[in-house]
Amino acid sequence: MIGRRQAGRVPRSEVAERRSGGRRRFRLIGQVSGAGRNALRASGGGRALRAGAERGSFTAELAAGLPALLLLLLVGLTAVNAVSTRASCLHAAREAALAAARDEADNGDGGYATPPGAEVSVLIDGGRVRATVRAPVRTLGGRLPRITVVATAVAALEPRIGLGTP
Repeated sequence: MIGRRQAGRVPRSEVAERRSGGRRRFRLIGQVSGAGRNALRASGGGRALRAGAERGSFTAELAAGLPALLLLLLVGLTAVNAVSTRASCLHAAREAALAAARDEADNGDGGYATPPGAEVSVLIDGGRVRATVRAPVRTLGGRLPRITVVATAVAALEPRIGLGTP
């Protein structure tokens, strides 16, 4: 295939340059507002763009988007806090259920694993022990209501020495 130059065809832009003596011609679009009031802006591509037409658009977009980003950040951090608190509640529930199944009175409340402000309840039903831990999670908004996280663990009662049955 033969290219345009080889076939003797010249692109229009080169023809226009040759006719104008190698200089590109610009047409005037409009006046620039502000400090350069009398200065005129020229465009060679045929697109009509005013100088400063998008001035301040970044500031407006930032002002609209920044509160949404902060809200998203607060929700994300609260969710991470809730998941962390739930993991420690689950650990405390397991510890409490195993301690109650072994009939250990000193670790029946979940011990050191309970998060601050947590409530531990242990229920013995037949051959099983069910431990439930409830803990409040403070939201990072301050005035928003607290979220309550609940974790439950179940353990089988261990046979007691001398009794033979649970």
